Amino acid sequence: MWSLPPGDTVLHLLSYVALTAQAMTAALAAGRRSMDWAGVCMLGCITALGGGTIRDVLLGHYPLVWVQNPSYLALTAVAAFVTILIARHVHRLNVAFLVLDAIGLVVFTMAGCDVAWQMNASLPIVIVAGMITGCAGGVLRDILCNDVPLLFRAELYASVSVVTGLFYATAFGLNLNDQLWTALTFALGLTLRLFAIRYKWEMPKFVFNGEPR
Repeated sequence: MWSLPPGDTVLHLLSYVALTAQAMTAALAAGRRSMDWAGVCMLGCITALGGGTIRDVLLGHYPLVWVQNPSYLALTAVAAFVTILIARHVHRLNVAFLVLDAIGLVVFTMAGCDVAWQMNASLPIVIVAGMITGCAGGVLRDILCNDVPLLFRAELYASVSVVTGLFYATAFGLNLNDQLWTALTFALGLTLRLFAIRYKWEMPKFVFNGEPR
């Protein structure tokens, strides 16, 4: 999924899980905004596939991942639709979805870094490509739901993506063991994100009300 290295079977499977989870969480957000069924499915697809799409457009990486693999589009649409049918049960699994979202953030970040590296991009672009892949879908979801994006108001999120991408990209330059470094990066990113959720780690906030001191 998302151009991950061929040997990373586990990450491929986790990508499918993460895509499904992101589509389902987007469907729940759509339900809170009383969207119709078409809107629910569309929001699910945009959330799950939006990060990779924006990355590919910015990098000129064609065909887009869901154009090349329509099954990804079908998976996210079906996951969103199924959420409509089982919403009464799904909304109780908040903790599980937080973990799945964290997995998605880490896996998609690594995948975005891979795509940029395969295009011979510089290190800063590799990191940014990873962050866009991991974070942009959630930003699109929140904007379409008329919410302040979670990225800008909750525990460490984009920062986790940047750290994950930077750590992962180290292997590219040093020619380290792909399998081992992939596992270490996944463990680091997931642990950092879950700790941020558990202990509510946040970036410093800028508060300005326009009044002189």
